Amino acid sequence: MSGADIHPKIEAVWKSEAARVTAGLMRIVRNLDLAEDLAQEALLAALEKWPDSGIPPNPGAWLMTTAKRRAIDYFRFAERSDQKHQELGRELLDLERTPPDLVTAMDDPIGDDVLKLIFVACHPVLSAEARAALTLRVVGGLTTDEIARAFLVPESTIAQRIVRAKKTLTQKSIPFVVPRGLDLAARLSSVLEVVYLIFNEGYAATSGEEWMRASLCDEALRLGGILTELDSREAEVHGLVALMEIQASRSKARVSSTGEPILLLEQERDLWDRTRIDRGLAALERARNLTGVRGPYLLQAEIAACHARALTAAETDWVRIVELYTELAQVAPSPVIELNRAVAVSRAYGPDQALGLLEPLRTEPVLRNYHLLPSVRGDLLARLSRHGEAAAEFQRAATLTRNERERTLLMERARVSGEAAARKDL
Repeated sequence: MSGADIHPKIEAVWKSEAARVTAGLMRIVRNLDLAEDLAQEALLAALEKWPDSGIPPNPGAWLMTTAKRRAIDYFRFAERSDQKHQELGRELLDLERTPPDLVTAMDDPIGDDVLKLIFVACHPVLSAEARAALTLRVVGGLTTDEIARAFLVPESTIAQRIVRAKKTLTQKSIPFVVPRGLDLAARLSSVLEVVYLIFNEGYAATSGEEWMRASLCDEALRLGGILTELDSREAEVHGLVALMEIQASRSKARVSSTGEPILLLEQERDLWDRTRIDRGLAALERARNLTGVRGPYLLQAEIAACHARALTAAETDWVRIVELYTELAQVAPSPVIELNRAVAVSRAYGPDQALGLLEPLRTEPVLRNYHLLPSVRGDLLARLSRHGEAAAEFQRAATLTRNERERTLLMERARVSGEAAARKDL
């Protein structure tokens, strides 16, 4: 096989093995920068040798063994020979003497080291943006350029976030362990928050020319799958996977042939991916069986399931959705949830009642520049035939969004409402 033919296969191997190799090295060398560097050296060795020798039967084990040998060389010949380096060097030499079957066992698929790496990358000591960037880099295997293009920020910005995040983790001496006891719930919440942040950025991009970025949705679902394999007893993990699967099922129906966004109630439901819906509903059932107290991701998955089960928009059980949003607002209160609840109320009980629910939200600082508030208000006003006011709200929403596709949609709605207001005045 030629080098040109084998390189894509090596890249595919690296994509699936990078997190496992980096995590295994992180456990040994206790430094994320060094672990990444050693893993990259193993990749370079593979790119040099595999075109001639072929990809080995267990490429992950080959990469890990090569990286460990690079680590031994590093500590053996490092200019600094302080006590810490000496101790790590001795540990690596002991690993080198370990019988092959034990070394293989250390490199089993997925394993606890990947879970530890996810928890380190998503530590709450970091900002949400830094967690997302670092998780995509060290767990997702994306390059800084890919992450920058995904979030539409300069590559230098992403690089700085990652560097600062690693520095913070080192300075704070964050241990390479899965937290236990009282710390576990808070840390797991941080991990789930980052995974869903990544998914949402792919599902409805905050800025740029594209409405969706499928690669980010796929990456979030992959990370969610890792979490379910590593901890199958946590209901909220299954709830998040259920939520993402059901939402991702609408992908083909959410965008027109020209790239314009299509709102939920206007989508062709025949285009929804029933396989993804079935997977989501199965994950939701697992979550239900694991808990008596429903968390925010499980509740959001229940809401998504209401939409998924409705064969037409008219069949949607909006009364049930209002009940779920009311429960969600008690579990995880936020102005955004109240905004979503108002939308559900408008469908269940009419736009007039929902419009009253929006009034206190208009003074919420967190929603001051949130484009969906005037967008929702514009929709309610349009349904009440208050077209002039609706046009003004849609125009305001258009000035607030950073996504070009969404801005185009909002400006079109403003135009339609403006024309309706003009006809009414005649």
